[in-house]
Amino acid sequence: MRENLTIYIVEDDPSVRDSLALTLGLEGYRVGLYADAEAFLAARREEWTGCVIADLRLPGASGIELQATLRAQGSALPVIIITGHGDVPTARKAFQLAAIRTAFALEDRRIKLADACSDKVRKLALLTSREREVLDHAGKGLHAKEIAKALGISARTVEVHKARIMGKLGARNVAELVRFALAAEEPPDAK
Repeated sequence: MRENLTIYIVEDDPSVRDSLALTLGLEGYRVGLYADAEAFLAARREEWTGCVIADLRLPGASGIELQATLRAQGSALPVIIITGHGDVPTARKAFQLAAIRTAFALEDRRIKLADACSDKVRKLALLTSREREVLDHAGKGLHAKEIAKALGISARTVEVHKARIMGKLGARNVAELVRFALAAEEPPDAK
């Protein structure tokens, strides 16, 4: 997934910015460079993925303020705050690379979860309103006869709906169907 992710470096010192870009580029990362938080925020697009490395002390908004602004805008991009005021450059570089790997792992997980959620939403949209009712009842653990009684239809009709639902959702058995129904009931923040 690394090739789809970018490290956005927000650093006002050109030599530090270029050094980070070179080091990360040699490690195989794609980078974007910005001299301050305002330039990054002006260029940022909603679809960007990866992580942000921001200097703690920037002209204008600080790295911490940039992170707060991103969160306020609803961005899930991980933000790594760095500072040039450390006295052990080698430890700093190792920390940065470890932090980037962690941030990318989190970003990769977030993207996969969002894709899975989008796939479930797309599949649920294929269901008719009656199929959705049957799915909701199946998710409560009700059997065909119980669902039929609750909906005023025959048990055979419930079985036909279940078969169609399983086909549309790609469920291989009733247990998967129930798991899908339970997942569909979760609020978006829970995923």
